Amino acid sequence: MKNILDTILASKMKEVALRRETVPMGVLERSPGLAREVVSLKQSILDPARTGIIAEFKRRSPSKGVINARSTVEEVVGGYIAGGASGLSVLTDTEFFGGATADLEIARALQEPALQERALGERGGVPILRKDFIIDEYQVLEARAMGADVILLIASCLNPERTLQLAAFAKSLDLEVLLELHGEDELGHINAYTELVGINNRNLKTFDVDMDRSMRMAERIGNSRVRIAESGIGSVEDVAELKSHGFDGFLIGEYFMKQLDPAAAFLAFTRKMRQP
Repeated sequence: MKNILDTILASKMKEVALRRETVPMGVLERSPGLAREVVSLKQSILDPARTGIIAEFKRRSPSKGVINARSTVEEVVGGYIAGGASGLSVLTDTEFFGGATADLEIARALQEPALQERALGERGGVPILRKDFIIDEYQVLEARAMGADVILLIASCLNPERTLQLAAFAKSLDLEVLLELHGEDELGHINAYTELVGINNRNLKTFDVDMDRSMRMAERIGNSRVRIAESGIGSVEDVAELKSHGFDGFLIGEYFMKQLDPAAAFLAFTRKMRQP
C-alpha cells in the first residue's frame, strides 16, 4: 500500500517529464535568471541582525488541507521581508500544496530594489528556498531560472548517491542546498555540498509530528553544518528550546499562514523573540 510520499513522488516523476518536454533544459539554460547573483541563505541565517527564521508561504498541505486560501504572496512575503526573515520558503508544488512557479517568481520580483541596493552597502535581498520534491537535475536548473537561491533535497526521496549528484549540480549553478533529514538512518546523505541540514519533525510518510526529533539528532550532525529545525514550531519558546540544542535556523510556515494576517503574526513573533 502506498503512503503519501510514494504517491507524491509518482506524480512528481510524471510532472517533471511533462515540464521537460514543454520547456527543454536548453531553453532554461538561456534564462535571464541564471545571470542573477545568488543570495546566501547560510550567511543570512548566521547574520545576528536577522531572526534565523525561514518564513514560509504555503496555501495547503496533504495533512492539513487548506491552510490559507485568502492571503497573497505579495502581502505575506512583503511582511516576512519587512519583519527580518532570514529566508523565504516558497512551495512550488501545485497538486499537493497548491503552490506555483509564479509564487516564487513574485517573491523574487518583490526584492529587486533591495538587491540593487547592495551596491550601496545594504544587506541585500532575502534568499529564497524553492520548496518542492526535487528528484531531477531539470528541477534544479528550473529553480535557478525562476529566481531561487536555495533548493530543498529531501533524503526520504533520494538515496545518498542521488543526493550527492543533485547537490553537486546545484553547486555548479551557485545554488545552496538545504538537505532535509527525518531520522538518524539518513545521516549518510550529508555530503560536501550540503552545508545546511534541516531536521523535519514531521514524518513525510505518515505526517505525524514529533518535536523531539530535531533535538535528538542535532548533536549527531555537529557544528560543521548550519542546523535548521523544520515543522511543528509554533512559539517563541519552541525556538528558544531548539536554539539551546544547537540549532541556527527555524523553518516556520503553518503557524504564520493559519493566522488571519500571516505578515502581522510574523512581526509579532519576531518582536517577542527580540525581547530580553
